[in-house]
Amino acid sequence: MTNTPRESARGLDFSEDLLAIGWYHSFEFPDGGIIDGYMPLAVQKERYARYPIPDDLSGKRVLDIGAWDGWFSFEAERHGAQVMAIDCVEIPTFLQVHRRLKSNVDYRVLDFYELPAAGLGKFDVVFFLGVLYHLRHPLLALEIVCGLTSDVAVVESYVIDADTWKEHQNAIPTLEFYEMFELGNQYDNWSGLTVACLLAMCRAAGFCRVELMFAGGTYAGAACYRKWEPAPAQPANPPPQLLFVSNSRTPGNCFSCRKSEEYLECAFEAGHDKEVRPEDLRLEVSGFGTRAIHVQRKEDGGWAASFRLPPALDSGWHPVRLRFADTGFSNELRIAVDVPLERPAQIVVKDVFDGKSWNRGEVRIADGGFVSFWVSGLPENRSAPALRVVLGEIPLQITFIGPMEKSGFCQVNAKAPPDVPKGPHDFLVKFAGVSSESQGVTVF
Repeated sequence: MTNTPRESARGLDFSEDLLAIGWYHSFEFPDGGIIDGYMPLAVQKERYARYPIPDDLSGKRVLDIGAWDGWFSFEAERHGAQVMAIDCVEIPTFLQVHRRLKSNVDYRVLDFYELPAAGLGKFDVVFFLGVLYHLRHPLLALEIVCGLTSDVAVVESYVIDADTWKEHQNAIPTLEFYEMFELGNQYDNWSGLTVACLLAMCRAAGFCRVELMFAGGTYAGAACYRKWEPAPAQPANPPPQLLFVSNSRTPGNCFSCRKSEEYLECAFEAGHDKEVRPEDLRLEVSGFGTRAIHVQRKEDGGWAASFRLPPALDSGWHPVRLRFADTGFSNELRIAVDVPLERPAQIVVKDVFDGKSWNRGEVRIADGGFVSFWVSGLPENRSAPALRVVLGEIPLQITFIGPMEKSGFCQVNAKAPPDVPKGPHDFLVKFAGVSSESQGVTVF
């Protein structure tokens, strides 16, 4: 094994040519003036045209991350967009073109990792061109880009197999890490991805659809969408029926975008007897698509599927709906994202059963210690961390919080630990400082 850099990596060093020319992008001005940069104008136009960017961008917001001389920023502005351009340092050539064009592009100097807290909002189109491999944390970077995107992000990056990726596209995605000057003799070139890795990381970052648009030479580009393709105008089958949506780790319908990983568990009826695969499902949360991670058939014939919560949702209530690739959408349910809990006026508990035998007022430890009961008075945004179920002085693990039923009660399932003493105990439920009246439950 040798530490000699890859031949393709060494070939990326264009710093001397760039220094001699002084410009990376080329420009053609309305007065006929020309700036010949390192990248020919024809190549820039070809790159712009290969992506699904509307010709008329009037009323659209566009973000150009790592704008450099700014050709893509000014081109989007020429098509009618409201454009914001970002770079980590102020680029004099960008400012020169900005003045010459009398441009209204909003130019900001921000470190990339400052973007989530900068209050920029979301953008219909995000350019993320040739930036990814300069960043130490590529998956986090793509998550940040996803959170800034409302429709499509154009992601281009250096890749290590642009011309050969089809030969191993089913292999495990691979990323090379460059500690020093291995790539292009430049210190801040951190990684080289395979094409498959680039696409997989874009999907893992939260984009529900990722389409490879180009791969050649030393780079590849993808169109990364936050939304699913339109539902069919004439559905081939009836839509699924969405029964239930819960946080898969902390039962209930409460979620937080402040956490790095939040997952939705959805119970649904398919409306047909065919096998359901993850790639068949199209879940939306406030219009943002999210891909299914796992699907399984339940004992009652229904289905359960897990999805990642779409990144960077605003605080508030969000509608959730589901469809198959060949159907329209289901009914809507809703989840709470970073919504403060309401203090209930009263909590009422009824019908405490052993979860296996369904004997009222009993818990059988030998059968697993499962408890099922019904409670009213909880707010609509309810979750396991705020709900405390106590048997004697011992808290129980909450495993399920069901939807509100017409009776005004919802079912809650819990599990008692194996060391609960046998005999009678007081059973009560607490939420946000409010406690129910105790009931007698006997442990066997």
